[in-house]
Amino acid sequence: MPDTDAMTMLRQRNRATWEAGDWDEMSRFIAPVGPRLLDTLGVGPGVSLLDVGTGSGTSVAIPAASRGADVTGSDITDAWFAAARRRASEADVDVEWVVGDAAELPFDDDSFDVVTSTFGHMFAPDHAAAAGELARVCRPGGTIGLCCWTPQGNVGQMFIRMAGFMPPPPEGFQPPPLWGVEPHVSSLLEPLGFDLEFSRENVVMEFPSVEEQIEHMERTFGPIVMAKAALGDKWPAARAEVIAFMSETNEAEDGTGRTTNEYLQTIGRMAG
Repeated sequence: MPDTDAMTMLRQRNRATWEAGDWDEMSRFIAPVGPRLLDTLGVGPGVSLLDVGTGSGTSVAIPAASRGADVTGSDITDAWFAAARRRASEADVDVEWVVGDAAELPFDDDSFDVVTSTFGHMFAPDHAAAAGELARVCRPGGTIGLCCWTPQGNVGQMFIRMAGFMPPPPEGFQPPPLWGVEPHVSSLLEPLGFDLEFSRENVVMEFPSVEEQIEHMERTFGPIVMAKAALGDKWPAARAEVIAFMSETNEAEDGTGRTTNEYLQTIGRMAG
């Protein structure tokens, strides 16, 4: 069983991580993922949808509202809700923005037809608690749609390599990329009544150069911002590891950067 005090500490650290940097800017790299998920789920008018780990709403919440869904976006921090409200206004849609931890969602049981999370809930340190909350707020006959980096993919590998420079996590901690492993996801969600469908998808990220991208991530990507601060004078070695990995996986041959990044899409349908 996870250490309760340690999990509380990790949840507090998680909030600080996603308040760091500039997620609204960073989120453009995953922008295609949400509409692709919404297409698979068939989201349209009359559907009540909760997006967990919504950030500034650009991936799922605002596109879903644009399709006529009744949308609530929830995130562990409200740091990006000002940007979310601005973007929703620009799209001429209404979304309710609510602060809530993925492992302790502030909603009643059976509240939503569809519950989604694109690279959000996977960072909750207690996987079983997050899975339980996804199930609890989903109505009988409802659906969940999740997109999570796989351990084998480029983003998952970057997290794994960065973890090698950080202090060891507490006992019971499960790394986020496990949500990109089919048997692990099955072990969490099937006992809760979901019939699961998996597909491995890719999102392509393009950037001016590897060096410019790492500089961009040092300013905007919360986990990198926090790692740099935590590591201090050890950061240059970790940074060099990230640059080496990004250079190895760079598909561009003209000095720019281009990577194909694998994620697991999970569709879970709950019996009515």
